[in-house]
Amino acid sequence: MTLPNLNRRLTLQEMVRSPDGAGGFRETWATLGYLWAEVKALSGDEGESDHVKLSRVRYNITLRSAPIGAPSRPKAEQRFVEGPRIYRIHAVVESDTSGKFLLCKASEELAT
Repeated sequence: MTLPNLNRRLTLQEMVRSPDGAGGFRETWATLGYLWAEVKALSGDEGESDHVKLSRVRYNITLRSAPIGAPSRPKAEQRFVEGPRIYRIHAVVESDTSGKFLLCKASEELAT
């Protein structure tokens, strides 16, 4: 197995919902920490949302492992941020039998 090149600094964030005072809620993103990762594009496609064309790219994001339940271990529904780029995390699995690295299945959507 070739070791991943962890050369991208990503911010791990989790959605926080708080009351908006009018019976609803407001969604904000809280930073959980910073992780070094390897980001590899897999495939892309086009879609549409609210009459806006979207370009969607799927990624494999590899990073050092963390124990289950640790705040530094990503999970589905969280996201990575890298400058203006946002990678939504869909699934997280161990990427090797030794458990040293995690593989995050993620996607990025951009309005075109």
